[in-house]
This record gives sequence, structure tokens and C-alpha cells, in this order.
Amino acid sequence: MSDKGVLIVIEGIDGAGKSTQTKSLLRKLRAKGLPAVYFREPSRGKWGRELKRLAQQAGSLTPEQELELFQKDRRENVEKNLRPALAAGKVIVLDRYFFSTIAYQGAKGLDRDRIRRMNERFAPKPDLVFILDIRAGEGLARISGRRKKDVLFERESYLAKVRRIFLSFRGARFVQIDARQSRRDVARQIYDKTMLVLSKKPSCS
Repeated sequence: MSDKGVLIVIEGIDGAGKSTQTKSLLRKLRAKGLPAVYFREPSRGKWGRELKRLAQQAGSLTPEQELELFQKDRRENVEKNLRPALAAGKVIVLDRYFFSTIAYQGAKGLDRDRIRRMNERFAPKPDLVFILDIRAGEGLARISGRRKKDVLFERESYLAKVRRIFLSFRGARFVQIDARQSRRDVARQIYDKTMLVLSKKPSCS
């Protein structure tokens, strides 16, 4: 596992319920007395704010430019937030990580293996990655009432490609969850699996 702490990532396309579930998990872990902290990507740092600003302007960035900004933001997030928290023995609940970069930029034609290698050179490996799965149209319907649309990402045909890439992630640390279930059922599955992983971590037992 990563350093002394634990890194839990929640992923999925827009509208899958990531933000709701990260906050739910954070509350439950803290209620158990665990030293849980929350971060997200894009981060609240310089490069993350720039990404959010440009995301409102369709066609303002090429896929390579998007990738460059995501990498700068992630390096800053790793240096300032993730590594210090892991070294301090915290349980990190992270809303998106480099798997989103692989999926979103990969769906725009960039080489997925190249993106993975770029990130694995410096980004801590997560202990657990939840993939909340929902069809693109259903996800977009859930967020249709948002005042601001992320026009870089919120297109159904594009998100369908992103979803397929998310579903391709396999391995012991990946947990695919049907996000069409009730929020309570999704939250229970995330919490139960997280506690199972934490029970095997000496510093968290």
C-alpha cells in the first residue's frame, strides 16, 4: 500500500455520483475516528483553477494541452496534498485521479498507455479504485440542471467512449459498481469494501 496512509479513489463519468459518494465515505470514516481527508482533481490549486476556467470554453484547448494542464495540476496535488497526507498516515478519499485522465483524454485519441506511464512515474498508487458505472445518457440526465456545463466533457457520444475506457480497468484494486442503484446501496458497497481494505492496514486497524 501507499506509504503509511491509504489512498481511496472514486471514479466514473459525469453524473455517476462521485462527489456524493466521496463525501459520504469521508463522513463515515471520520465517524469511525479515522484520520480521513478529502481531495479532488482538478484540484483547487493554480492549474486546477485554470482547467476549470478553460473547461467552460469549448475548443479552447487541444487534447495535448488538456493533458499538459492535468499533469501540472496532478504534480502539484501530489506534492502538496497526497504525499504529505499519506506520509502522515491519513486515509485519503480522492474524487478523480489519473484514471480519469486516461479515460477522458484517451477518448479523444491520446495514447492511453503513454498517459498511464507518465502518471505512474510520480503519482502514488491507489489502494482501492471504485468505478461508478452509468450509461452516458443517464449520467447527463442527472446533471442537466447544473447551471454551468463542463462543455469539454459533457457530450453523450464522447462520454460513452469515456465510459468504455473506465470499464476496461481491471485488477485487484478496481471495484466496478452499478451507479444506477440507490445512493444508499452504492454508499454501503463503497464503505464495506473500504473497511475491508483498511482492516488489512496495520496503521488503520
